[in-house]
Amino acid sequence: MWLISVLVPLLKLYLCGVKVLIYQMFNRSFTLPVLPKQNGRVAIVTGGTRGMGFETARHLESLGMHVILAGNEREEGRAAVRKIQEEGGNGKAEFVFVDLTSLKSVRYFVQLFKARGLPLHVLVNNAGTMLVPERQTEEGFEFHFCLNYLGHFLLTNLLLDTLKKSGRHGCCSRIVNMSSATHYAGVIHMDDLNRRNCYSSHGAYSQSKLALVLFTYHLQEQLTAGGFPVIVNAVDPGMVDTALYDNLWTLAQMLKKPVAKIIFRTPAEGASISVYAAAASEMEGVGGCYLYNGEKTKSSDSSYDSDLQAEMWKKSCKLVGI
Repeated sequence: MWLISVLVPLLKLYLCGVKVLIYQMFNRSFTLPVLPKQNGRVAIVTGGTRGMGFETARHLESLGMHVILAGNEREEGRAAVRKIQEEGGNGKAEFVFVDLTSLKSVRYFVQLFKARGLPLHVLVNNAGTMLVPERQTEEGFEFHFCLNYLGHFLLTNLLLDTLKKSGRHGCCSRIVNMSSATHYAGVIHMDDLNRRNCYSSHGAYSQSKLALVLFTYHLQEQLTAGGFPVIVNAVDPGMVDTALYDNLWTLAQMLKKPVAKIIFRTPAEGASISVYAAAASEMEGVGGCYLYNGEKTKSSDSSYDSDLQAEMWKKSCKLVGI
């Protein structure tokens, strides 16, 4: 039983990876269209100090946005801001500390942001981790579940009123949730979201990415029903050569290195889908989508289960205390 609980998620996740690699062998990363200037608009990018988060923040700043790079590494954050500033973009970049594995830290981050009286037009929930050994946060949550999903769930809900006030019809505020093809392998264990019965890092990771897609669809349904000028989409960057793969098994690491140089996307290519969702004119007023390589794509069958979406939302609200 234990072997099945660990082996099945592993095989399903790596099968997803193989499918993505095959796709990327024969299909180039899509090219961003010309994007409209974003002068005066404010964005928050979690995990904005490195990898795809940094490339997303960098691109949005070049369009004229005031971009807040939210992350948990202060020195890295300051260095990222300096790099963006040295490029002489049209906007503004700054770093603000937040630890998404701590709900207390998320609440404090939002408190500081709201105290400044800034609008918020774009929220990119990019930060994430993959395949870390079994580990719990200080509040007792499984690490993937909290960092990839639950911290972002709380952050988004606490900022939702600001996003609603900042948007207007014809110029909506936008939320971008970073999912992954691994969500197709995801299974929601509603009675054991923290994976304490039988831990699998592969299962925990894919569950967190499926949770983000469920969250995306349910939130968009609520926003549409309320007539609010906010859209939310899930994006899939493909397989990108970032530090996210540092926790692969030794054999997988050895196999990955030569393949990554040829087939993996660069961080800038991976970030292009987030930038597209955040700023493209074609996405104005278009929410509730799963975007891959610049196109609306069908997500997993389970992600469209409205009962599962509602149950996950209700459970998440209870877990974060909202």
